Amino acid sequence: MSIQDIRLRNYINGKFQESRGSQYKSVINPATLEKISEVPFSTREDTKEAIESAYEAFKTWSETPITERLKYLFRMREAILSHENEIARLITQEHGKTLSEAKGELRRALDNIEASIGGVYKIMGKNNLDIAKDIDEELINEPLGVFASIIPFNFPVMIPFWFLPYAIITGNTIIIKPSPRTPNSFTQVMKIIHEEVKIPAGVINLIHGDKEVVDTLLEDNRVKGITFVGTTQIAKYVYEKGASYGKRVIAQASAKNFVVIMPDADLSKAIPNTVEAFYGNAGQRCLAAANLVVFKENHERVLKAFINEAKNYTLGYGLDEGVNMGPMNSKDGKDRALNYIEKGISEGGKLVLDGRQFRIKGNYPETNFLAPSVFDDVQPSMTIAQEEIFGPVASVIETNNIDEAIEIINKSKYGNAASIFTSNGKHARQFKKYVKAGNIGVNIGIAQPIAWYPFAGMKDSHFGDLHGQGGDDYIHFFTDRKVIISRWW
Repeated sequence: MSIQDIRLRNYINGKFQESRGSQYKSVINPATLEKISEVPFSTREDTKEAIESAYEAFKTWSETPITERLKYLFRMREAILSHENEIARLITQEHGKTLSEAKGELRRALDNIEASIGGVYKIMGKNNLDIAKDIDEELINEPLGVFASIIPFNFPVMIPFWFLPYAIITGNTIIIKPSPRTPNSFTQVMKIIHEEVKIPAGVINLIHGDKEVVDTLLEDNRVKGITFVGTTQIAKYVYEKGASYGKRVIAQASAKNFVVIMPDADLSKAIPNTVEAFYGNAGQRCLAAANLVVFKENHERVLKAFINEAKNYTLGYGLDEGVNMGPMNSKDGKDRALNYIEKGISEGGKLVLDGRQFRIKGNYPETNFLAPSVFDDVQPSMTIAQEEIFGPVASVIETNNIDEAIEIINKSKYGNAASIFTSNGKHARQFKKYVKAGNIGVNIGIAQPIAWYPFAGMKDSHFGDLHGQGGDDYIHFFTDRKVIISRWW
């Protein structure tokens, strides 16, 4: 296989084409360490070409009847679904998550296509006759133009579809910039869309790259809005710079999520759900649980059951049978988690399950693997309880009552998600009402909204007034409201 065969290309104006850039980054299978592809660092000129393509396509796409736009989304759903296994395997190969996790991600992407089809109804405006004598008033939602989405490494197919279908059903065009760490799976999705959906050229564009591409998208006045999912540091940068150029911005950021297990909780159900919330996707998801809050009367019971469940994970290559935890995506990510483990020990945390000691099913290098770790006796002020680790490390915090538990959660600078396990409706209601987090779970480990709802977030977990995914937010983000007042004599 030649270098050209494994080098990824941009998709601009309905064609796959080489980047003008001379720099490429190798994409490595994190389980096998085999080279999968090379991804280009596209240039400012490449990015400008993608913007121009989307800008020109908008002129006709925005006037394409919504019933026609809808048909493309139906075809898109069927085309992607027909390649489910192929796409899911590619996600596993480049990210490291298990095949079942990859299929779950793809299912969420399809959910968003299905939810966007409801845009036919949501985009409808309002009308009032005779607001005054012989005067009528109406409101219509108009598309804005070109949007761009900056995608993180951990959900390379799902997160583009938090935005892509909603942008195009509302009459806009879009540019997707995948993460250089996991660019293959969405590139494959674009090949499927190109070959089987045949959406008009320029409506969807794909450009690979890094900060130069992002800055070009942020600075060009033809781009009307930017979406970003990633770390708080970069989310804040994208939000502030995008706003300074007059763009609409959705920037969804880091997290430090909590699970509270009340003494009245049914542990037979709470523990499996909670452990999966901590260690699914090797802890590399913005909804992953990080801090487990318990109470004096159930601390030992919960801790013992949690550790026993965590020991059931079998590490290995996500495509192999019997594996339920893959590697972390990169050595940098693993090293970051290892540094936090050392920090937790130095600050007085008790490492009761050491994920640095593990066995791998199959003959694979240990480079990126890390098993579940559990710290007990963690204080809320410790670094491991405050900062996002983004790996399979759990911190157990003991508290005295639910009021104190809520106070600990609300002191976190992040506000992405929090869950409670309880059989007491009063406790559940108190938790729902007073916890300051965008996504709340009651007897749910991962409080992930279904596609028909927005993916919420508060505090340093979100920048902007609107949120990604479905609900009403996307209509307000991707359209402008025009009010028309008319009278005829």
